[in-house]
Amino acid sequence: MSDTSETTETVATTTAGPIRGRVVDGVHAFRGVPYGADTGGTNRFRPPQPVQAWTEVRDALELGPSAPQPASRPGGWTGETNESEDCLVLNVWSGGLEGTDRPVLVWLHGGGFAIGSGSWPLYDGTNLARRGDAVIVTLNHRLGALGYAGFGELLGDEFATSGNNGMLDIVQALEWVRDNIATFGGDPSSVTIFGESGGGAKVCTLLAMPAAQGLFHRAVVQSGPSGKVMPLDRANDFTRTFVAELGVTGHDLAALQAVPADQIVAAQGAAAPGGSGGLMGFSPVLDGIAVTANPSDVLRDGSAAVPLMIGCTRDEATLFVAGDPAFHDPTKLDDAALERRLDRFGLGEHRDRVLATYRANRPDDTNTDLYLAILTDQLMRVPSIGLAEDRVAAGANASPVFMFLFTWAAGPLRSGHGYEIPFVFDNVGGEVLHGSPSRHQLAAEMSEAWLAFARHGNPSHDGIGDWPAYDIERRPTMVFDRGTSERRDDPWGADREAWAGVPIRGIGG
Repeated sequence: MSDTSETTETVATTTAGPIRGRVVDGVHAFRGVPYGADTGGTNRFRPPQPVQAWTEVRDALELGPSAPQPASRPGGWTGETNESEDCLVLNVWSGGLEGTDRPVLVWLHGGGFAIGSGSWPLYDGTNLARRGDAVIVTLNHRLGALGYAGFGELLGDEFATSGNNGMLDIVQALEWVRDNIATFGGDPSSVTIFGESGGGAKVCTLLAMPAAQGLFHRAVVQSGPSGKVMPLDRANDFTRTFVAELGVTGHDLAALQAVPADQIVAAQGAAAPGGSGGLMGFSPVLDGIAVTANPSDVLRDGSAAVPLMIGCTRDEATLFVAGDPAFHDPTKLDDAALERRLDRFGLGEHRDRVLATYRANRPDDTNTDLYLAILTDQLMRVPSIGLAEDRVAAGANASPVFMFLFTWAAGPLRSGHGYEIPFVFDNVGGEVLHGSPSRHQLAAEMSEAWLAFARHGNPSHDGIGDWPAYDIERRPTMVFDRGTSERRDDPWGADREAWAGVPIRGIGG
């Protein structure tokens, strides 16, 4: 926001009470709006509760608290400045409060299920709301053990859905959108959920949640192909390990609710597999109540009947191996070292065949290039295609699915994990990403596609031309890049074919 921006105050009335926001250059912004009660104290590990109503106008001028979470995160990722269990807050940007016909886009933040918030500058909705005369919503919800520790086995039926409390928070936020968004100029019958990485996995999970059905009408999965959620028995094992690290009795509810939040975060980190500091571990659970099926199953049987967009970046793996010395010095990655690294990612008996196929398809690639391509495809691209194939398998009556691949590259991370986000939000100027003519052009192409999808269920627009729905014969995919965004049929298809018969899970389960 520049010093010359015109700023005034604006007031909207929600079902809980009136709130005061700001209008900056025509965009109405309300920050830190509560959609649920404090999740601490006796509400800890329970489903989200309604927020207590108020009568006086309440300021919604500042971002609200983020969920308690580990401080460690990948290099360059935004940290949280304010954490609290009173974290059920959301932010709204709208092109105007008059009328009720604007498309609504609800963003689910990344960071797995352990870190992040809807408050990052990367997710500021001002430009997207202005470009599309739309309503943009971002939100915070419970993370880690506070959001996904399942206590049904230890505490009884009252806590049977506690392994999905973070997702139930999101459902409550979507109910808030249903009940309130018309006040902000939005159309509650035209709600699109979209998210990247862990946010994309949250989108997948919502497809398999009965309580979420009817609360959104289109969905976008960006680098978050989660076909499966955690099995209940595995979730119970993980909760028992966490409770042992916490040093309290798992059957003592009062003791569990009295432990300081920072000790909860520390214990979940110690219990996380592979010493991952809590960034892996607790996640949505197939409890049969809140989540009743795996996302891939509801896509295949056609019950998740909303239009989908699914895709990823070309070089997802660069972020995940940025600490590997071989990433920075390719001479350190000889054939034996490459094979050892691929073994770590579970290729098993398929390793030699997959590697040989990529070598043949990419004769000029270094071992580092091959490592990144194989790992990216295993973690993100092939599972994303698999989700699209699941939807297509539902038959002629299935809702359409549209595939994209983001290939714009800059710096050592190339076309890295999350690099598409500022282009989707049209945030390629200022503190997020320095602008340039090619970057602004790509941002226009991508943000207009997401807005067109939110309005019509089809991302085609004049800037990129026709973008047909995915099918198994042609596999049409929109490839976004500087100056050359275009539809291609089955890009890098020879690599894709190498994964036939290889078990692929994506980032879920």
